[in-house]
Amino acid sequence: MIALLGLAMVGIFLYLVMSKRLAPMVALIVVPAAFAVLAGFAPDLGDMVTEGITSLAPTAAMLMFAILYFGIMIDAGLFDPIARVVVKLTGDDPLKLIMGTVALVAVVSLDGDGTTTFMITVSALLPIYRKLGVSPVLMTGLACMTNAILNIVPWGGPAARAASVLQLDPQEMFVPMIPALGAGLVAVFGIAYVLGVRERAKSRTRSAELVTAGGGGVATGPAAGAGSSADTGASADSGTPADSGEFDVLAPERDSLRPKLIWFNAALTAALLVALITGVLPIAVLFMIGTGVALIVNYPTVKQQRERLAAHADSVVAVVSMVFAAAVFTGVLSGTGMIEQMAQYLLHGMPDALFPYFSIVVAVLSVPFTFFMSNDAFYFGVVPILAETAAQHGIPAMEIARASLLGQPIHMLSPLVPAMYVLIGLSRVDLGDQHRFAIKWALLVSAVVIAAGFALGLVSVH
Repeated sequence: MIALLGLAMVGIFLYLVMSKRLAPMVALIVVPAAFAVLAGFAPDLGDMVTEGITSLAPTAAMLMFAILYFGIMIDAGLFDPIARVVVKLTGDDPLKLIMGTVALVAVVSLDGDGTTTFMITVSALLPIYRKLGVSPVLMTGLACMTNAILNIVPWGGPAARAASVLQLDPQEMFVPMIPALGAGLVAVFGIAYVLGVRERAKSRTRSAELVTAGGGGVATGPAAGAGSSADTGASADSGTPADSGEFDVLAPERDSLRPKLIWFNAALTAALLVALITGVLPIAVLFMIGTGVALIVNYPTVKQQRERLAAHADSVVAVVSMVFAAAVFTGVLSGTGMIEQMAQYLLHGMPDALFPYFSIVVAVLSVPFTFFMSNDAFYFGVVPILAETAAQHGIPAMEIARASLLGQPIHMLSPLVPAMYVLIGLSRVDLGDQHRFAIKWALLVSAVVIAAGFALGLVSVH
């Protein structure tokens, strides 16, 4: 019963969010609370939610100050040169922009940190998406899929968890997976090409319509943005106005620019990223310190500091509130035992005839599991159960570990991933629009990676 309630809870949540019956933050709170009461856990609801909030509080603090820090750097003009280079390379061609998005995310994702990757991507590319009238939903969806594939590197979260929980060598586990992950990356580039060709055709159509109407340039502004959004599954009112100046890093006249401090800001950001990678201090503390220093140097007066904080208040509130709302969802999933029961239910309900294909089954199950669960819950809670079951049928733990990683291309779209909220928050993309557009493509990429894993013998029939 608990397993069925868990599946129903997740299904209803996705339906309400994707159909826009409820705002994501409201759904993250109301749906799990209602199911906790329905399952008879009303007396424990407070403790479960409090535990979830406690576990996510450092993440919320990190996201709050990370958004402020990168927002300040955007305001000061640190990313203007990058944006201008990208503009020069892409010109007015949406195809080059969309293909370049995947390439940029792939390179930056090698650091293993999704939050940093998404902030850099949005800072550099969002103004160009708005300039060309291309929906930011394409950027956020492709960024999630690309980052999820590259995040399987041994120093990334999923591989490290799988290796540690099953006591395996991360390098030995990862290296044979490189061709399969390469196939997934090729698939993302292929999707980007198809979408880019489509957007290029729309851009030319808009240009022709303007010329016919007496204009002479590429369509930009709210009309172009709304049309593109509608065609990619994003609503025209999804909060991505093309005329918004908040992320217009190409506007040379804005008052917040600090061109004389660009080298200081670059050095501060580089030092911060090095500190993040080396882990000299907790991430939240590093961003707190970085934000304080950036404000003092770039905007020394109290009035200027208040203006910068107010400029990014909407993004901070949107992201942090979603993280704390997600704490209700994760708290109920874990506290009621829904996660464990769903895993046990699937294992016990599996026919004996499927056990020779168990590693393939694990690879397929990793797709929904990594979407509906956090990596901690899946790799520390479910994968050991799967590995123990596999061992009873003569399947090595290494094969199960690799199989559990093959479904990762969809993980960054999970409502339980804080970095995804940073991405859609900075891009002003609606969560329902993001899922409606990206999930189908992420499922395709996951299928490609799993098929490649089977072809390469990463998962096999026993």
